[in-house]
Amino acid sequence: MNLLDLDQEIGKMARAIMARNSLIVEALIAHLRTELTPECVAGVLIISIERVVWFDTEAIVWAVENLIPADIMQEIRRITSFTIYKQLVAKGFVPGQDLSVDADGNLLLKKKVRTIA
Repeated sequence: MNLLDLDQEIGKMARAIMARNSLIVEALIAHLRTELTPECVAGVLIISIERVVWFDTEAIVWAVENLIPADIMQEIRRITSFTIYKQLVAKGFVPGQDLSVDADGNLLLKKKVRTIA
């Protein structure tokens, strides 16, 4: 899949989420699973959600609660936890002291980090 195809799939996903059309979203996810790795499917969903958030935050809540398969949601959590971890370390927080990651990939933050970040 080239970049143009990927951008078109992201656009389709965003429109399907905004339309709250579960059949189309499920079909798009099934199609993406045949073409991409679970990590890439999660990436497509993250970018689609980012596009939709500017227009319809309720559609995001609906999609997360009803449509995103558990394995893809786990991958989204892994990607976002890692990204947040990197950003906090770049801000000067100390791994193992201020923040860490558990065996499931969940980001663990000390109370002072949560209030500052």
